[in-house]
Amino acid sequence: MLMPMRALLKRTTIATALACAALAGTAAAALAPAGQLLVFEGPAGRLPLTEWILRTDPADRGAGLGWEQGAFTGSRVTVPNVVRPAPYSGRAGERNYEGSVAWYRTNFETPGAGVFALAFESANFRATVFIDGHRLGTHEGPFLPFEVRSTLAAGVHTVVVRLDWRDPARQALEGFHRTWFNWGGLDGEVTVRRVGESELSRPTIQTTLAPSAGGPPQAIVNVSVLVRNNGPQRALQPRGSLSRPGQTLALSFPVMTLAHGQSAVATASVRVAEPALWSPAGPNLYDLQLAVPGESGYTARVGLRQLSWQAGMLFLNGRRLRLHGVSIQEDVPGHGDALTPADQDGIVAELKALGANALRAQHPLDPALLERLDAAGLLVWQGLGPVEGAGSWLSRTPRLRAAAEAQAHVAATAAMLHPSIFSWNVLNEVARNGQGGSEVSYVQNLARWLHRTDPGRMVAVDVWGRDPPARAGAIYGSVDAVAETDYSGWYESPRDTTGQLTALIRRRLAAMERTFAGKVLVISEFGAESNALNPAPGPGSYAFQASLLRTHIEAYAADPRLSAMLVWVLRDYPLTPTFKGGSISSVLPRLRLIEGLNQKGLYTYAGRPKPAVGVVAALFRALGEG
Repeated sequence: MLMPMRALLKRTTIATALACAALAGTAAAALAPAGQLLVFEGPAGRLPLTEWILRTDPADRGAGLGWEQGAFTGSRVTVPNVVRPAPYSGRAGERNYEGSVAWYRTNFETPGAGVFALAFESANFRATVFIDGHRLGTHEGPFLPFEVRSTLAAGVHTVVVRLDWRDPARQALEGFHRTWFNWGGLDGEVTVRRVGESELSRPTIQTTLAPSAGGPPQAIVNVSVLVRNNGPQRALQPRGSLSRPGQTLALSFPVMTLAHGQSAVATASVRVAEPALWSPAGPNLYDLQLAVPGESGYTARVGLRQLSWQAGMLFLNGRRLRLHGVSIQEDVPGHGDALTPADQDGIVAELKALGANALRAQHPLDPALLERLDAAGLLVWQGLGPVEGAGSWLSRTPRLRAAAEAQAHVAATAAMLHPSIFSWNVLNEVARNGQGGSEVSYVQNLARWLHRTDPGRMVAVDVWGRDPPARAGAIYGSVDAVAETDYSGWYESPRDTTGQLTALIRRRLAAMERTFAGKVLVISEFGAESNALNPAPGPGSYAFQASLLRTHIEAYAADPRLSAMLVWVLRDYPLTPTFKGGSISSVLPRLRLIEGLNQKGLYTYAGRPKPAVGVVAALFRALGEG
């Protein structure tokens, strides 16, 4: 016999929260007690749905049993959540990697009738959403926010989400190739809000520095926001402000006459005489408040900073910027990619301990982590679109290419306010000049859209360093920056002496600089597997990793044409259960690796620092903040 819903799960009420938010128009925090929302940025009136009941469904029988109505028992979980964050190796790990089906349910109470929006930051892989038994929609792909809506009466309502993350090979064919473990679940924050008579969404900010006589430069700040009218035809005028302690700047938007259901972009400009600029040395943030008073609002924290590039050099606020850091994967033991605030704080602390001023992510990062990176002054090389394996391109049909572009549009639009992001990387490890017209068109189309939509950031591609082009083709013509992976000393020539390795790295750099002259250049990956199973100083040992990283970093630091170097990777992480280092196993047949883990991390999967941490931190600190 099923227990009553209210006995199984504490009811979430939005009566007071929504009333307060509607009156305030701007204060997202009016929804619920402080600290409950994981992501600060977003529309006013959001309430986080954190307490859920989870029921696994490995035989996929739930749909036939009517579970979309919420008629199932299960275990209490807190969302974000991964259904089964272990095992990741062996036969059990293989079964876990292949995926399963699970159902989540929760409820909330509405104070009155209206349209309500459920927003999801991420769900893996295929999410089908129901309210009160009615199917609202389906979404595919992790790390991509999505929303569903429903007109509801006053009272208690049941939300059910069916998750299906089976068959990662099929996911790859649909444009979701994995370079990390196939964790299934509601791995991002979920919120509900009442939709008002107007809506504000997709805000952007652009900062341009202008010289001023006898003083520091002024900042010309342009803020735009999409305004939608859900009421009758009428005039609407958003209001806004940028504020920090001791400074408040009003944003003056024009009056707009909009028909019912019509949307238009409103833009405001303000000149800031003494801006508190954002940089790694001073990550100053402003509170951005946007509102149609009494109806809708949007809140975020933003940074005023100007990125520019010319002649292959990158500048931040007019000063040359040279970056050093690591790549990261959002994955921790026990949570998979459903990171807690403490997990995200730990990633930032490890980055700061290394003396890093930058990081790389192959997939869109969780917005709560991006907010922490903004506050820490860490710059982000942000991957968009499909994460293809080295040298591959699976989105060859018009449908898949359009879907790949749509992925990138969604991810970039969601993250445009973050000052930490300095580049949109639209392609991962392209081989030579791309795999035909489909891949070239994908890059060109995205570059045009990004340059038009977000002109203050670079568009980039990442080249598979094992197979770079001798001459740059059309795929590189529309991008501002090019990165290469360089596994010299690991996949290539692991038995070289330090002198031989240094010479090899310099030859690779020289070839890159000839091929991509005039582009901003980045080394996006370098490193080596390491663990305690391999004796020092041989390959696979901690000492070998530390020595190899030192050689690479010293070579890159000595080249003034290079703008960034990014170690692979911050922490060891689960990849596929059968992973044994990739092609290195044929190069070094006696190498001992832990099956299922990528062990190129500076920290172990459990978070213990390897000896390379001290070496890299000393070298990075000597390079300064940028």
